[in-house]
Amino acid sequence: MSEHEGHLTGRQFTDAAGTEDWRVLGRTATAWFTAGSHAEGAALVRRVVDLGQASGLTLPDVDLRSVGVQVRLDRGPEGFPPGTVVLARAISDAARELGLAADPSVVQDVQLTIDASDAAAVMPFWTAALGYVPDGDEDTVDPWRRYPPIWWQDMDAPRPLRNRVHLDSVAPVTVTRAAMEAVRERAGSVADHGYYATVADAEGNEVDLLPFPDDADRWPDPATEDWRLVFSAMACYRAPEPAAAVTLAEAAAALADDAGLALSIDLRPGLVVLDSGKDVWEMVEGYDVLAARVQEAARRLGLEADTTLPRFVQVGIDAVDIPAVRRFWCAALGYEEDPREQVTDIVDPRRLATVVFFQDCDPDDTERRAQRNRVHVDVFLPADRAEERLRAALAAGGRVVLDRSPFWWTVADLEGNEVDLSVSVGREEAWGA
Repeated sequence: MSEHEGHLTGRQFTDAAGTEDWRVLGRTATAWFTAGSHAEGAALVRRVVDLGQASGLTLPDVDLRSVGVQVRLDRGPEGFPPGTVVLARAISDAARELGLAADPSVVQDVQLTIDASDAAAVMPFWTAALGYVPDGDEDTVDPWRRYPPIWWQDMDAPRPLRNRVHLDSVAPVTVTRAAMEAVRERAGSVADHGYYATVADAEGNEVDLLPFPDDADRWPDPATEDWRLVFSAMACYRAPEPAAAVTLAEAAAALADDAGLALSIDLRPGLVVLDSGKDVWEMVEGYDVLAARVQEAARRLGLEADTTLPRFVQVGIDAVDIPAVRRFWCAALGYEEDPREQVTDIVDPRRLATVVFFQDCDPDDTERRAQRNRVHVDVFLPADRAEERLRAALAAGGRVVLDRSPFWWTVADLEGNEVDLSVSVGREEAWGA
């Protein structure tokens, strides 16, 4: 099929000339372009948005970091729409003109899977808890595509004990309280801890909702009233016009460079998200000043903050031998250890994917430790990198539980927590989709 006619499979996109910078992952074709500063990356952001508008396709998701830019092109249910290859080539050409090199080896797409006896019955719990939306009959997704989508699959056999994997959802206080009320009637259990609450769906899958105390989510200065402290310092500005979104991104990039502070700047159709990264605003001085300056720039552009939208979602894993399990997950996800003492987090080195943290598991809780989790992680990888990642995970103590190569390997850590190392290219042809 011609790249100009009809929808393309992942294989057809990959095989098309001029897509060498791009890799097809779970839901997108993704490219990473290395930059030396926020401002260097922002120059590409403007080109990407201009090219996206000219293409007539859905605008790409663009994630600007101090070290580069990630661009994701959407793959719909029928495949990549006509014109996607042309747009990908044009973006690559623009990056080269700006002197930004592609590094396709670093892209990936982290997702989650929950096994359920009755997925339709528990999915509304999770849309309310996480602020997600349904996507067909089998998925719930972050509408802004910043946190992992959840795929629901039928459970092969009852596993009634607590998982060793749970989620944290951190939102503005008013949003957290509303979420709590929305999920309470659907919850299988509720444990109120004051600052946060642990809530389980009807099948026992857990999420921690936080915070609840008044004013736990903000700086006191009105100059930063657009921002919310949701483990990360975050502001979300509605930007119906792409030109205004790009101008804000450029202004924030210049301000971050001037301050010498890393700032995540994510553009979605109609929205700009500015994000310090987890805990960084507490660890490094100056983020409150940077936030005030970005707020001032946004207001000069006539943009309004939506203070209901900031949200931080992370994955927690219970483990007995945290150092060993942590090393495995760094290898499996390509993450780095947070260097702080007493902190167990592992993080995406480019701050593009969700944080994972570890907490103690009772070594004497043998039945729970022996039960297979109902929640596992999926990481979609470039087809030319998946086996390398598999070798790294095995070298870090993992074992293959299920081999469905070349499309996925289910790998367990030393304590049985699972990750699927997945490849999407070729699935449509192999499975007749």
